[in-house]
Amino acid sequence: MAKIKVGVLRGGPSSEYEVSLKTGETVLKTLRLIRQAHGKQAQDKYEPVDIFIDKTGVWHLYGKQGEPHKIFKSIDVIFNALHGEYGEDGTAQKIFEAHNVPYTGSDSLASSLAMQKHLAREVLRLSAMPVMPYIAVKTSDDIKSKSAEAIRQFGLPLIVKPAGCGSSIGVSVCRTVYDLITGISDALRRDKTALVEPFIKGREATCAVVDNFRQQPHYAFPIVEIIPPTGKEFFDYECKYDGSTQEICPGRFNDETARKLKTLAVIAHNALGCRHYSRSDFIVSGNKIYFLELNTLPGLAGECLCPKALEAAGLEFHQLIDHLLELAMKKAVL
Repeated sequence: MAKIKVGVLRGGPSSEYEVSLKTGETVLKTLRLIRQAHGKQAQDKYEPVDIFIDKTGVWHLYGKQGEPHKIFKSIDVIFNALHGEYGEDGTAQKIFEAHNVPYTGSDSLASSLAMQKHLAREVLRLSAMPVMPYIAVKTSDDIKSKSAEAIRQFGLPLIVKPAGCGSSIGVSVCRTVYDLITGISDALRRDKTALVEPFIKGREATCAVVDNFRQQPHYAFPIVEIIPPTGKEFFDYECKYDGSTQEICPGRFNDETARKLKTLAVIAHNALGCRHYSRSDFIVSGNKIYFLELNTLPGLAGECLCPKALEAAGLEFHQLIDHLLELAMKKAVL
């Protein structure tokens, strides 16, 4: 039986380049562990193919530069291990779709929608999602005027973030109007839209959803509670990946809150048109829950959040990778 050639796409011209390399490396190693029955023996099911995109957006196969359409001839399916801009915002997905290549993760429309936090929240309001309130600031807006509006509406302190970046890149806590103006300016250097939100103290939680798993069309995994280290006001890029954050799974939420978080994660997954898998992030403050954002390509390296939820659910990592590839290839056949 011929092995299935899986192109693991990683790297890319993104602020999350390093995270993507780690996810891709983890997937490449895992693919070599997946075996299937063949007669009386078992053989490797997949042949991993490392597809690297450098920071300038140039694709490489086996260390040599190549055009995507030529590289696609060497593989059967793409495992998209990219994160952030280009890989998670619909750009790469449009390339796959233009060449009719099956791939893991959400399609181009859902990816582009989920990547823009403010657009995703507006869609989710229609599904009665308790989204985090915000004011959007665009590059054409007067920053001082928008800053004054945000302070009048929410007070201080405030959180500022680029609308289309992940891994908490470009996020700042602003305690004065001067901080706010600086924070918005910095966020707008990274994205054409910045979001200004109230800084609501609470417990950070995240919930992963996987399609067609355990006899459920959309299976919500146990909630991960995120506790940043002392001195950190939020789950920033540094403490996301340096091992200093305490991540508890299942999170220490009562049954009612945990059930609601899972329900909201599934609602977000469906309302934004996601497929295969996603991970939604929330703030829980007292008896209130606020939706923050949805990740269509959650990080899968060891220090990331999804592997912890998988372990708590009794699922081995290679089972998830195999399941996602099966979903991608089933879609291609249909």
